Amino acid sequence: MNTETVLQVDHVSFRYEKENVLEDVTFSVPKGAFLGLVGPNGSGKSTLLKCILGLLKPQNGSISLFGTPIAAFKEWHRVGFVSQKANSFNTGFPATVYEVVASGLTAKLGLFRFLKEKEKQAVREAIAAVGMSEFANQNIGELSGGQQQRVFIARAIVSNPELLILDEPTVGVDVQHVQNFYNMLDELNQRLGITLILVTHDIGTITEKVTHVACLNKHLYFHGKAAEFAELQEHDFSTFYGHHLHVLSHQH
Repeated sequence: MNTETVLQVDHVSFRYEKENVLEDVTFSVPKGAFLGLVGPNGSGKSTLLKCILGLLKPQNGSISLFGTPIAAFKEWHRVGFVSQKANSFNTGFPATVYEVVASGLTAKLGLFRFLKEKEKQAVREAIAAVGMSEFANQNIGELSGGQQQRVFIARAIVSNPELLILDEPTVGVDVQHVQNFYNMLDELNQRLGITLILVTHDIGTITEKVTHVACLNKHLYFHGKAAEFAELQEHDFSTFYGHHLHVLSHQH
């Protein structure tokens, strides 16, 4: 694995008024990694993502993307983001899958520029990468929640980002399709070389797919390779989560 650091979080603390949400969080993500970020509700995962994306400024500590401090970072086309709310997109809007994915190039090209053949090819390739080619001309509102989420991932990767951050992307995805969804993310990581950060509650599945795990509950309780995380005992998870937790490993 390349030793280049894509994300560096150093001693980050954040509080809303008097409530501490993040306390002295430090970790890094190397290029090519697939990091699973896990933790209970209210553990600070969404706040940490907002700090990484420059939407919130920590009271203490620092964050760098590709070696550049967040405050000075300008190359946001290198970072793709798919929010938990992606599938609350106005699905009544008359847009095809192709058009939604093409909209991911707006930041790079400007709002009213027509796509050249090279850019049209990039849209087709992004749609193919998430397995949605046969739906390219279908209205987004006609798709299932899982299919829509695939389209939003295609929109996020069409500008060829080096880092893709996904916040609970399987919300709204049918249980029987979740494994296929994770397989797709694994493919993006392995074949396209995109560094992934996946926020999820699904501990059992991620240990089989991700390369690294960070377990957050205000403090960072664990950060290391997935194999090390898989060897932890149930009492360790109880410490992380503040209550007894039984971890299931999914068998497929």
